[in-house]
Amino acid sequence: MTDTKKTENATNTVNIENIKKKENKINIANMTHTVGIGIQDFLKLRENHNFYIDKTSFIKEWWESGDDVTLITRPRRFGKTLNMSMVEEFFSVDYAGRGDLFEGLSIWEEEKYQNLQGTYPVISLSFAGVKETDFESTKRRIIELLMFQFEKYSFVIESNKLSGNEKEYMSRMARNMDAFEAGSSLHRLSDYLCRYYGKKVIILLDEYDTPMQEAYVYGYWDEMVAFIRNFFNSTFKTNPYLERAIMTGITRVSKESVFSDLNNLKVVTTTSNEYATSFGFTEEEVFAALDTCGFGEEKEKVKEWYDGFVFGKNRDIYNPWSIINFLDTGEYTTYWANTSSNSLVGKLIREGSSQVKTGFEALLRGESIICPIDEQIVYNQLNGSKAAIWSLLVASGYLKILAYEDMGKVGRRANYELTITNGEVRIMFESMVQGWFDESEEEYNYFLKALLLGDLKAMNHYMQRLTITMFSYFDTGKGKFGDEPERFYHGFVLGLLVDLGRDYIVTSNRESGFGRYDVVIEPKDKTKDAFVLEFKVRDLEDEKSLSETVEKALAQIEEKQYETDLIARGIPKEKIRKYGFAFEGKNVLIGV
Repeated sequence: MTDTKKTENATNTVNIENIKKKENKINIANMTHTVGIGIQDFLKLRENHNFYIDKTSFIKEWWESGDDVTLITRPRRFGKTLNMSMVEEFFSVDYAGRGDLFEGLSIWEEEKYQNLQGTYPVISLSFAGVKETDFESTKRRIIELLMFQFEKYSFVIESNKLSGNEKEYMSRMARNMDAFEAGSSLHRLSDYLCRYYGKKVIILLDEYDTPMQEAYVYGYWDEMVAFIRNFFNSTFKTNPYLERAIMTGITRVSKESVFSDLNNLKVVTTTSNEYATSFGFTEEEVFAALDTCGFGEEKEKVKEWYDGFVFGKNRDIYNPWSIINFLDTGEYTTYWANTSSNSLVGKLIREGSSQVKTGFEALLRGESIICPIDEQIVYNQLNGSKAAIWSLLVASGYLKILAYEDMGKVGRRANYELTITNGEVRIMFESMVQGWFDESEEEYNYFLKALLLGDLKAMNHYMQRLTITMFSYFDTGKGKFGDEPERFYHGFVLGLLVDLGRDYIVTSNRESGFGRYDVVIEPKDKTKDAFVLEFKVRDLEDEKSLSETVEKALAQIEEKQYETDLIARGIPKEKIRKYGFAFEGKNVLIGV
């Protein structure tokens, strides 16, 4: 890339003695005790003396920022929920006198913060479990969460701070609440708590965007946006009883969608420098933990598997979920990648345009791609915008930024250089692609064997069965495959990449000779055969049969000299097999 800011990788080694001298920076608490898996309650983690890397400096950084409402986006399983629990239990009056939870941690080194502990009313809720398939069920689930907040603070009814009507309202909200009342409910509750405690309220909303993602997947986006926008405006914008607020999520949903009225919102994404080391583990923290737990010899392999996340200027960030699980088991596997179905990611790539699939092919080959990204995710553009898809993959942690253009030197959206985050994610992607062919696994595997053996009859037989099963699977539902098979064949190429990747280099849509070929399969062992595949849809006006279409495909291979690059790389011309694929709907014919 030109006009880029390159950042160097952090060193792979670390001086453990220096780490021990920086106790205020790296504090691995309770390392002699159990590594707890999936503990998201700070109190439980501390009381059980579980493994914990000190992230309480986040409290100080956030408090001293002075921001009214802070939105922090991080990939899943990066400690968002644990940090929100930590913030709640530090500030909430419900935990007054529980300074013992923070003793020995960085936040407890200053008397100013010791005096802040347990002094604010805190409303804390999470949308993490709001994963319904329709709007009415989603709305009901959110209303139930809001009703619980009124039930939790029902003791306020007994005070003399509220009028009779306000007491009746609060009592009723704990039992029954409609959608209109839900929009202003936390505004009203903030008022009551502010009067009761004599202090403004801190509001914490974890995983705010979970219902937004579900709304996109299940087709009730517009209704969800209208509901959430009203709720956010009342809670975070026009709320005079609000002291501070934090929202966390995976993505920054576009301002036009839900944040249009929030001009007091501080947005912190994965490219921001604020709170860069507060979520996830730094390499120094990981290496110190490996040494302490007896895995000091595994640093390089752990780095290959789990390193690679980039937050702001901080490279070499590790996801906590994988590291904690590795410390518990000592085994290498896709811990983080297996914590969700990855269904949205799979859908976007599988049904994406040929350009999206071509980019994904490059990523699977270990290459990088260059494209613009927009950190404001516009969900209703995901179907047609490759930039929106890459942006979502970056925000979700599947891709990392290697370099980017200086925004001050370009008069347009900056381009970013992206690649797959780490070994764990690469394995997840390969498994995802293999899963696409599960229903036709037998036909697909037999086709590959027939291709490598040069059995044209078997290739035609199994390819016909494969297309019948897979064409609609790679379609977007808009009936385009009658005219352009690109989405099918690029999905097919992704399968080739995964299944032949050990012995072959599979590329598509590359320049060679006097044009761009569809697919080339180059053997790593130069004594084996190479393959050139050209895909064509039958032109009903000019071609009387699929056989004529095959002939045109084969003629194009020869005319454009697609074998040029293979020959230049040492493949003998007689070892290059050329196949024409002709499509008419779901019918296919292969010829040589």
